[in-house]
Amino acid sequence: MTGEQVPGKAGIVDAHHHLWVRARHPQPWIDPVTMAAIDADFEPADLAPVARAAGVTATVVVQSVAFEKETVDLLAVAAGDPLVHGVVGWVDLTAVDVADRIERLRAVRGGDRLVGIRHLVQSETDPAYLDRPDVRRGIAAVGDAGLVFDLLVRQHQLPMATRLAHDLPDVSLVLDHLGKPALGRPEMADWTRDVRALAAAPNTTAKLSGLVTEVQRSHWTSGDLRPAVEDALDAFGPDRLMFGSDWPVCLLASSYPRWVNALAELLREHDESDRALVWGDTARRVYGLEAS
Repeated sequence: MTGEQVPGKAGIVDAHHHLWVRARHPQPWIDPVTMAAIDADFEPADLAPVARAAGVTATVVVQSVAFEKETVDLLAVAAGDPLVHGVVGWVDLTAVDVADRIERLRAVRGGDRLVGIRHLVQSETDPAYLDRPDVRRGIAAVGDAGLVFDLLVRQHQLPMATRLAHDLPDVSLVLDHLGKPALGRPEMADWTRDVRALAAAPNTTAKLSGLVTEVQRSHWTSGDLRPAVEDALDAFGPDRLMFGSDWPVCLLASSYPRWVNALAELLREHDESDRALVWGDTARRVYGLEAS
């Protein structure tokens, strides 16, 4: 990033990355052939140099498998790592004691760093998963606990997410990876329509993350990502958008600095205050992060 693109003194917040040690938490979704670049362990010491070199002063680590023990371990990491300021963990949303499970997570080491909950909705085959009463009861409990619910959905699931947003207006919802837009494909028009409908709910924000792995070409440029970024800026506004690296998943298509620089280029025409919102201020507000 050039000097004119760097946000204010508070620095950048990477609002979406992962960490895993497979001996403790296997990642069965990683195909060792097609996803060889991330078929490895990724720990805080691997992230810190590249993140800090990009100007990152705080991060939010996000769950990658559906086990509470992973969340416990991520909270412990956050307790001992000055870079990790927040954890988006996992609980079983269909459990009758979601509130109690959240309180137990808050009681472990680093529990004060729990800022949100996420479920891998993108893997659910039920087209009405987020409409289910048991799931909604769980998401409502997340909101009642003062936590954010991260929405990991695919493009075709956006209408379901929109229904949730309107029906649970007191829950703060964050759309991960912009709902995985169909960049460069005819379905992109459907994504634009559906993401605008979601953005119409004032309790929603979104992450500019995960886009480089949605481009259908290996030699992508910032121009390939521009349609999604510009539509998101128009729909949500910079005060409801935040930067996320999606590291290490981004390594399937990009290095950390390449994605940071591409987003900086796409934000160049926006004023300094708008850029500061995307690069960190929105994430600090939405996740209630301490000052970097």
